[in-house]
Amino acid sequence: MKKEAVNWPEAVKPLLKKYKDKPHPLEAKNVYQYMVLVVLSAQSNDNLVNSIAPELFKAFPTLQSLSQATPEALYPYISKVRNYGNKAKWLTAIAAEIKKDSNIPLSMDALVKLPGIGRKSANVILREAGAPAEGIIVDLHVLRVAPRLGIAQGDDATKMEKQLMELLPKNQWDIGMALSFLGREICRPKPECGICLMNKVCEFYNNSL
Repeated sequence: MKKEAVNWPEAVKPLLKKYKDKPHPLEAKNVYQYMVLVVLSAQSNDNLVNSIAPELFKAFPTLQSLSQATPEALYPYISKVRNYGNKAKWLTAIAAEIKKDSNIPLSMDALVKLPGIGRKSANVILREAGAPAEGIIVDLHVLRVAPRLGIAQGDDATKMEKQLMELLPKNQWDIGMALSFLGREICRPKPECGICLMNKVCEFYNNSL
């Protein structure tokens, strides 16, 4: 018997409702801070990045202050973060180019032209700035959760983002962050399927029954 196809725009509504307006786990107070933290968080742990943020932003409270800094001036604040040398170069280059917080661009095209910012980082910045979504956040959690659910396949973030964008209407493009929260809280490497609100439509769960 052929399995009935899931109506994903309908199926994800409870998930989107649960995590609606929940801020990203990176603890930032403004768009400047989000931009800095997403660059630092690539291949690093959000908790580690949050732990170094207060001292970093005390030293460099604005993009203008950061634009006066050399990469080496950032090392004492960010040396615990993976690839900190390159990240210091990227951040000082961004600051030198943009110069002021008010000049931070809020479009995908402009953000991904900045050093150290790819689509995932740009999507986070746009979400937390309250700008219209131009894509879907696909992080390591989404790469694990989406194939389990059966909503998207593969292990390439760009291709998975494209699949999700084609599958869901634009007003549901916050699904990336919702899937990420689900992956952090319930659908971990060892998932707690019994308490997951998506288990009725989840391919992994239903195949394991």
